Amino acid sequence: MLVEFPAYKPINPSFSHRDPNSSTRFFMTAKENEIPLFPNRVADSDDDNLYGKTVSNEDEAYTLYNNYALRLGFSVRRSRYRYSSKTGKISQREFLCSKEGITDDDNPLEVKKVNRLETRTGCKAFIRFSIENGVWKVIDFQPTHNHDLASPSERHLLKSGRKISKEKAGVIDTMKDAGLSTKDVYAYISTEHGGDENVGFLQKDCSNHVHRQKMVKVEAGDAQSLMNYLKKKKAEDPMFFYAVQVDQKNRLTNFFWRDGRSKIDYDSFGDVMIFDTTFRTNKYNLICAPFVGVNHHWNNVMFGCAFLLDETAASFKWLFQSFLEAMGNREPATIFTDQDAAMAKAIREVFKTTKHRLCLWHISKNAPSHLGHLSGDKEFQALWNKCCTGCETEMEFQETWDKMNEIYDLSGHSWLNGMYQIRSKWSTVFGHDFFSAGIKSSQRSESTNNVLNSISGKTTYLTEFTIQFDKLVTGMRSRELQEDFRCKQGTPKPLVRCGILEHAAIVYTRTMYMVFQKEFISSLATIWREVNTNESVSTYEVQEEGHSRVRTVRFHEEKNEVLCSCKKFEAKGILCCHALRILSVKNITKLPNDYILQRWTKEAKKGMMGYEKGYASRKTNEEAKIVWRNSMMRIASNLIYKSQHTESIRKTFQESLLSLEMKLEQELENIDLDGHIGKEATETDINVEPILNPPCAKSKGLNYTREKGHFEKRKAKSTKVSSRKKSQSNSMHEQMTLERNPQYPTLQQYVRNAQYPALPSLAPQFSGVGHFATSNPLGMAIPDTSFMNVLPNIVPMVHLNQGSLPQVYSDIPIWQLREDNTTSKSVN
Repeated sequence: MLVEFPAYKPINPSFSHRDPNSSTRFFMTAKENEIPLFPNRVADSDDDNLYGKTVSNEDEAYTLYNNYALRLGFSVRRSRYRYSSKTGKISQREFLCSKEGITDDDNPLEVKKVNRLETRTGCKAFIRFSIENGVWKVIDFQPTHNHDLASPSERHLLKSGRKISKEKAGVIDTMKDAGLSTKDVYAYISTEHGGDENVGFLQKDCSNHVHRQKMVKVEAGDAQSLMNYLKKKKAEDPMFFYAVQVDQKNRLTNFFWRDGRSKIDYDSFGDVMIFDTTFRTNKYNLICAPFVGVNHHWNNVMFGCAFLLDETAASFKWLFQSFLEAMGNREPATIFTDQDAAMAKAIREVFKTTKHRLCLWHISKNAPSHLGHLSGDKEFQALWNKCCTGCETEMEFQETWDKMNEIYDLSGHSWLNGMYQIRSKWSTVFGHDFFSAGIKSSQRSESTNNVLNSISGKTTYLTEFTIQFDKLVTGMRSRELQEDFRCKQGTPKPLVRCGILEHAAIVYTRTMYMVFQKEFISSLATIWREVNTNESVSTYEVQEEGHSRVRTVRFHEEKNEVLCSCKKFEAKGILCCHALRILSVKNITKLPNDYILQRWTKEAKKGMMGYEKGYASRKTNEEAKIVWRNSMMRIASNLIYKSQHTESIRKTFQESLLSLEMKLEQELENIDLDGHIGKEATETDINVEPILNPPCAKSKGLNYTREKGHFEKRKAKSTKVSSRKKSQSNSMHEQMTLERNPQYPTLQQYVRNAQYPALPSLAPQFSGVGHFATSNPLGMAIPDTSFMNVLPNIVPMVHLNQGSLPQVYSDIPIWQLREDNTTSKSVN
């Protein structure tokens, strides 16, 4: 029945409603003896009756109702505001049960990515506050629900009761920055609080928080956020360098960066470099290409990192040129890569004096797919392995290769013939005459890729990866610092008392001393005999016990020079056991200085490098000035890094610099300089269009699925005929569709019909250090070239912004420049 009476404080009504235009309340009352359909759904205590309670602001109002909801077992959501018609201010505020309302019927034609549960039941429970003079008062309260309430053991799962406090958010962020997974972070917090029910949020909420923090870092767009991060690093580190390449739509395509410490490391250990492009796990499927070296502790060291959109010769050439610019135009002595024709072409054009070596590990891994049944032949494998690593001379290699061809009739084998043409890049016999640090493959970079896997995934943003990569490099440098500290604390104890070993323990790092000691111990198990003596040069034959090969060692007594036919010192920088045996025979108890390679010593990063001393003698050479300047910057930066952690050392360093500055000023006053010292160039604030996110790269057959086995591939061949017919049918359909669409004429039609006046030159408006040399009056990022020069290289495309061109060319069909016509930006 329906009863009408003036408004008053209701006591446990089953349904209440207030007409907004009337002060009258209407109630539907339940029968006295009726058993409720849903027990325990109505507040039955004065503490849970919120009618008439007051608070001072919206947050307190929400907390009041939410605490009540969590005690009973339901979740709360915010509803609408009501505004006063007189003042226009908020006059009323409602909070509802999360199950209020009914979900609209779905469109059967709409495809949803996520099928969510239907949680709305039309529940009428709510609370309404009136706001007068800053006081929030409950004027309407409906406690009855039409659904089951959560049990005490389930109430920590209610959505409105789950919240990550600032303190816990700080713990999550710190642990994520330390490299822990979200799962491990939540498990730790759960253990600390005695179970999931006491944490206050779920693992899903923890993942959402991590994702939100990730999105904050890329709020300006991933590419633009990356640029902002690189600019920040440049401001913090004057030696920081980065180079960026964008396409015609100003989308990021390739970029490279390295910090100041990487330049110092390259000056010390840049004679050998490993470059690997097999790692490709990020949001845009770009190629991650780290530049890796080997330091004096035989550990990996980073010279820089790059992301490439594709593996074309143009991209590699741009990257290597940017790398050279970042490293003071000093080429590495040797570079190890995997086998790639485009990369090899770029290395020939850019690193003209560098020895290019191929990774033997990759070659051995790919060989079975080319050799077929020969890969199971033990005799063939013995000959093949000897060609790879077992030959001593080029003549021995040729004899072994000819024997392998003769036995197995391999004259027509295309893969082996191709490998023979590039034999100087993979066979170790061709790598004895130049330094390679004893490296035979790019597996050092492979191990680095395994580490990169821990900080990257298929959804990782470039900005996020760059930040994590810098932290990874910081960890590597921390381990190097620990090794340096251990080397300063003492020297390794030689296995035997020997002058050469004791000298080596003082000079070499701990790791390299162990390598040297192994060679010295092996020298004790050698047999030698003198075969020739000519004036001051003696020739010896040395044979290791248990080995048939005999090495030839020549010793020059006046020069204290020793040369071995195995050429281990030339390739690795450590004397071999054969040479050490002859030094012992000659009663030499100290390593000659010419056979102590600075890069393996404790003083690897001190003073000027060997190549710098060579340039320093050329006082009139402009290149010598650049090398000297880079050398001084490296020494100064190294001192800054060492002194920044202690106040007393910082003060001493600062006083020394100021004293040096005063001394130089006095010297300059007495010197008649030919030129003049100009003002330091400063960067000008320029308006550069925001860089857009890179397009998703299309890899060459790469996917994230399991690789098929040999027999699975054979079974797949049987379906090629039917697949080919289907493909031909689809191609014919696509061709017909394109022919029917006159919007995009062919290139020949376009060139034949085009009658356009000469285009204005689109040269850059500005240039200089730190500037993006890529602007024009049209506001479009373009290369330093005229349109007519680019015209022969264009191909039809459908996504270049036609509105960016002048009006006189608005009738030109939509094109895209060839991918090598991109805009380059670099900052040093």
